[in-house]
Amino acid sequence: MRKNQLPRFVRTGIVSLAKDSVMASAFSHAFVAAALGSAYARQPMPWHFWALSITCSILPDADVIGFVLGLPYKSLWGHRGLSHSLCFAFVLSLCVVSLAFRKHTAFSWPWWSYVLYFFVVTASHGVLDAMTNGGRGIAFLAPFDATRYFFPWRPVHVSPISIRAFFSARGRQILGSELVFIWLPTILLWAAVRIYRRR
Repeated sequence: MRKNQLPRFVRTGIVSLAKDSVMASAFSHAFVAAALGSAYARQPMPWHFWALSITCSILPDADVIGFVLGLPYKSLWGHRGLSHSLCFAFVLSLCVVSLAFRKHTAFSWPWWSYVLYFFVVTASHGVLDAMTNGGRGIAFLAPFDATRYFFPWRPVHVSPISIRAFFSARGRQILGSELVFIWLPTILLWAAVRIYRRR
């Protein structure tokens, strides 16, 4: 191997990553998590609640490392595979609450309330990606069923991982579709929850 030359499987993976990995943008995933957290919280929450909310909302896309490692897109471990599943969301929520919210007795109502919240936040990632108009579907039922699913209505433009590509004309188009089909409905739902609580 020549000096400073990457192994072939890494170079192939990087090309595949740039070409094939598409999703809703991390901005939208984080925004939805913040809105869900604001709707869930009935009192001021500690900083780690918000940090974990945003982390859980974007963590499923850590599976893009599979492109670099040469894993097939359709693999269980590939992009939009196991890490986008409901099972992953549930297991992650159990781990987060067990490690970060120890003051709550395990299996008590407050404990389960946090588990449900972080499950919804993590699962929201796959839900948003299932609304995009490109890439492969979401393996919601993995590891029990590898079938990939999309929603019938897919108005959100897929977002590239490349930062340079995101801040381009295409990136502005993507943000426009996310503002209309993700941010605006999220704001309306958040406002409805806040109004209901003030009644």
